[in-house]
Amino acid sequence: MMTRDEHLIWCKKRALEYVNIGDLNQALVSMGSDLQKHPELKNHKGVQLGIMLLLSGKLNTRIEMINFINGFN
Repeated sequence: MMTRDEHLIWCKKRALEYVNIGDLNQALVSMGSDLQKHPELKNHKGVQLGIMLLLSGKLNTRIEMINFINGFN
């Protein structure tokens, strides 16, 4: 099993792959789904925040999504 930090890096990498192909919605879905796969990250509040930001138009650009994903800790 990966450590919390290793798993978080893996989640970010996978989510950023979606950002790089222009699928910002799927980037957030990927991040949320992958975080659920580690017991220490399962209920990360960042996922709920991301959904609220996306729905309110605050994660509509590539840069906004990259910064949001990279901000997870």
